[in-house]
Amino acid sequence: MTTMTIFLSLLLTFLSCVQSEEVTLIQPEAENGHPGGSLRLTCKTSGFDLDSYTMSWVRQVPGQGLEWIVYYYASYSNDYAPAIKDRFTASKDTSNNIFALEMKSLKIEDTAIYYCARVAWVRDRRPKEPLIFGAGTQLTVEPGQKSIVKPKLSAFYPPKSSSKDAVQAAVCLASDFFPKDISLQLAFGDKPKANVTRPSVLKPDE
Repeated sequence: MTTMTIFLSLLLTFLSCVQSEEVTLIQPEAENGHPGGSLRLTCKTSGFDLDSYTMSWVRQVPGQGLEWIVYYYASYSNDYAPAIKDRFTASKDTSNNIFALEMKSLKIEDTAIYYCARVAWVRDRRPKEPLIFGAGTQLTVEPGQKSIVKPKLSAFYPPKSSSKDAVQAAVCLASDFFPKDISLQLAFGDKPKANVTRPSVLKPDE
C-alpha cells in the first residue's frame, strides 16, 4: 500500500510538471494597417512567467527569410533592428500576460507575417531552452481603396567613360508607392524620352 501511495504521488508530481511546462503564445490571425498609421500587435502568453523571460518579435516578408526585429526583456534591456528602431516599441503587460508591439509610421514594406517568440538567454546569448513561436499574425499595410501614394524616386548614374563606344546604364528606383503599377518617363539630356511601365513586384517567371 505504501509503495502504491508513493507511485501515485510521483505520478501526480510528474503530471503537474508536464502541465506547468505547456507554453502557449496566442496571436490574432491577421491585422491591416495603412501607410503612416499606427497599429498594436499582441501576443497572449500562458504556461510561464512572462516577466522572467526574454521575448522576441520576428517577421517574415513575402519571399524572404525570418528577420529578428526585437529582443525584449524589459524597458532597460532590449534590442531593436535598425529597420524598425524609433518606429516600433515592444512591451510586456505582466498583469494580463500580454507581449505587445506598438507600431507607428507604418510603411508598405512592413507587410509581413509577425511571430512572437519566447527565449531565455544565458552567457553569450546562447538559448538555454528551445525557442517557442506563436502561430503568427499576417500584417498587411496598404493605402485605402481610393488613396494614391506617390513613389519615392532615386536616380543612380554611371561613372563617366572616356570611350565613346562604351555602353552605360542609368538606374531609376521607384519605391513605397500605390497602386502597384507604375509608368515612368526617362529623359537624358537631348536624348529621346523613354516610357517604361512595370508592375511594382515582378513574379519569378517574369
